[in-house]
Amino acid sequence: MDTPPISTPSASAPRRFRLLDLTLPSPVENLALDEALLDEMEEQGGDPLLRFWESDRCFVVLGRSSRPGDDVHADVCGRDGVAILRRISGGGTILQGPGCLSYAMIARQDLHPDLGNIRATYRFILDRIASALRRWEPHTVFCGISDLTVGERKISGNAQRRTRRSLLFHGTILHAMAGDLIARYLKQPARQPNYRQDRPHEAFVRTIDAKPDELKQAIAVQWNAVLPCTGWRDSSLQAGIRNVLERSRS
Repeated sequence: MDTPPISTPSASAPRRFRLLDLTLPSPVENLALDEALLDEMEEQGGDPLLRFWESDRCFVVLGRSSRPGDDVHADVCGRDGVAILRRISGGGTILQGPGCLSYAMIARQDLHPDLGNIRATYRFILDRIASALRRWEPHTVFCGISDLTVGERKISGNAQRRTRRSLLFHGTILHAMAGDLIARYLKQPARQPNYRQDRPHEAFVRTIDAKPDELKQAIAVQWNAVLPCTGWRDSSLQAGIRNVLERSRS
């Protein structure tokens, strides 16, 4: 099947983003890098940043206030060597790993008026992510508080962390991770959006039939992400690693 052309950036999209397509060796480093980039944006400002990564192994990620006992089959994770970590942002517990493309956007909140509050930020960013994904799934829509769905089946979950001046918005796009794998490690959540209607993971999530590199290109176009990213301070990454490990002990 021929691949449709990539659309041009939205006329209301903000100024150019830096682009960082980088997966670090371990799950904890990948979570820590998002946090380090947020800290540097808060301290130094600069051009907004779009990052992509995809872990080569499965691991569970708790939201900032999620409880492992509520959400995770910890015994199965232990037997399979699947790490359980806690991210800096809110939202629910997820499984990340092969077949799950992760992205992060880091910006100052004054980049655009719609970044001024939580709900407007979800709508502003996810409308543009949805536009990119409609290249493959024309019926992709923003649903619930922070999801993207096709036919009321979830293909993307998202969360955000806000500091005084800056914002980390990160999410996942399922392109090859099946619901039965998620069900192996995650329980049926006690807190769920109304549209889920208590469906099990296998009936609630689905994948988008797209290659990761094509997904990244389409999303980058939406945000005019063309500037090279020149790196970050190693001290920031090491601090982020310590923070992730400390949070994950609770």
